[in-house]
Amino acid sequence: MEDKWYITQQTFPALLHRNATQFGGRRAQWWKTGPTQTTSITYAELGHIVDELSAGLMELGLQKGDRAAVMAHTCPQWVWADYSILCAAGITVCIYPTLSQKELVFLVNDSGARFLYVQDTEMLQKATGAWGDMPTLERIIVLQDGYSGDDPKVLGLAQLRELGSALLARDPAVYEARWRGVDLHDRMTIVYTSGTTGKQKGAVHTHFSINAACTRDCIAIPPYHADDVVMSFLPLAHTYERQCGHGTAMHAAVTVAYSSPQTVLPDLQTFRPTVFMSVPRIYERIYMAMREMASKSPVKKTIFEFAMRTGQQVTEARATKDGFIDMSEGIDFTRGVNPWLVLKYKLVDHLVFRKVRALLGGRFRFAFSAAGGLSADLCKVFMAMGVRIIEGYGATETCNTVNLNRLDKILPGSVGPLCHAVEGRMAPDGEWLVKGPNVITEYWNNPEATREAFTDDGFYKTGDVVQMGPDGYIRIVDRKKGIMVLDTGKNIPAAKLENLFSVSRWIDIVVPVADDRPFVTALVVPKYDAFIRLFDAEGISYDRTDLEFMGEGAARMCVRVGADFIGQQRLKDLVDHEMQAANGRLEEYERIRKFAILSRRFNEAQGEMTPTLKIKRNVVIKNFAGEIAALYPKAVV
Repeated sequence: MEDKWYITQQTFPALLHRNATQFGGRRAQWWKTGPTQTTSITYAELGHIVDELSAGLMELGLQKGDRAAVMAHTCPQWVWADYSILCAAGITVCIYPTLSQKELVFLVNDSGARFLYVQDTEMLQKATGAWGDMPTLERIIVLQDGYSGDDPKVLGLAQLRELGSALLARDPAVYEARWRGVDLHDRMTIVYTSGTTGKQKGAVHTHFSINAACTRDCIAIPPYHADDVVMSFLPLAHTYERQCGHGTAMHAAVTVAYSSPQTVLPDLQTFRPTVFMSVPRIYERIYMAMREMASKSPVKKTIFEFAMRTGQQVTEARATKDGFIDMSEGIDFTRGVNPWLVLKYKLVDHLVFRKVRALLGGRFRFAFSAAGGLSADLCKVFMAMGVRIIEGYGATETCNTVNLNRLDKILPGSVGPLCHAVEGRMAPDGEWLVKGPNVITEYWNNPEATREAFTDDGFYKTGDVVQMGPDGYIRIVDRKKGIMVLDTGKNIPAAKLENLFSVSRWIDIVVPVADDRPFVTALVVPKYDAFIRLFDAEGISYDRTDLEFMGEGAARMCVRVGADFIGQQRLKDLVDHEMQAANGRLEEYERIRKFAILSRRFNEAQGEMTPTLKIKRNVVIKNFAGEIAALYPKAVV
């Protein structure tokens, strides 16, 4: 195996300064400045920016152990802010930019943050509007390029850099001593849980625990190369993107390119990445986009469906008796497959699959899937096209990966075996318990929650129920709180039902409902854009003034339709057909007996989704209580 020279142990300020001095000429960050324009900076330039910002924070009075928060979308400046705090020996508090003013106040007050970075004037207005409710907050720094204001308590990046430059010129040794004085076991960051099941808690990670997490991942995955590009579009406020993506990229001193969930597809062509982190919802969107392109003519549709069948036949032919599939880089996908199937595969690879790989930029090596279950069907779909997805499992508290598939031994539908240096065991009720150097030792200001999170012998309680598969590979059944219980006592994992629709052409999201009820029902969000195209092609009329869209260009997506739209019989029939097909794969008591078709997508603004696109079931069920009530006899609800 190629030498992984970058598996080293040090604080993150030391890691940045290693890259700035030893790999200063390498491209560090790359981002778009317009529809087709990009710019980039090297590791030397990144180090210089961080030095000035960090010294600026010191000039404003930030002391070792002080908290400073970052509230911004994923962008290069997020990293500048983060490392400026870390190099001043501070603790970075992560705040999702989509959080409400009330939630912002809670996180700032709970952490005791003295400084707050915000992305733009819109977020600045949210923060200043509640400044009186945040007594520890002293300064706000705006990341938006060129910002300059009159309030002395609000600075632009340029102003903060000027302060830092003056300190560095006056006394460079004091800054050098500060970042070198950061200890491996010092607290590094407070990352608040997404709150899918209750009040947010601040998971505290140290430089040691996050370094252990990066080491763990680097051991498990193929070696990074100097020309690799890691494309980043998930929230940096979450440990998944920040550690698995940026953390390992920083260790290997490779390029990070910046995108967003709304512009992933076109940005794959711009940056031509080799690696990226993603969540199942994004893979579903990529697959649906490919299928929609292939459905523009009957001939293309037929070829695409033939290609998918052939690819899956090859994938299944290559699987071992336990279902393991070797997806190692450079492997011959047709090795050991009968000649007739090989011939068909080479044909569809030329006609379809190579074009799909080209959509990923043409340099793609492998990607990760986490923060939700990737259905076995969807995993096999991408395998059939020669697209490598490594599914893993972890939590904010474990700094992500505790289980991870291996490229040479992928088991679709599983999250793989335990990672290096991580221990795991199943509790009597099936809950997965883990221990390792990557796991937190505390929640901020919450000793009671800390005690509740661990067993007496120090294993972290993940809250997820698992099944043990061959060779130690585990399958996630559901969150303990996601297992629905009928009034008959029958248990049904909500995730099992949800995953049946991951490659559906007409259904976007299904939220099953069953707790304390006689049978299963569901809330259904159709794929509005697919139905718009179908209605237009078939001449079905609907009120276009009711349509609402989000995003621009290729990323434009319909998020709301009118009552007449979801009332169309054509839509009802196609949704029902998909529902009955899914029911055919379920036990009798698991089947969805009734469903309500919704006229809008779930969103963060109404608390229905987390920033990593996971559904908050309890919020959705509360928000659509009326629709659910209509599905049951009145005596039930």
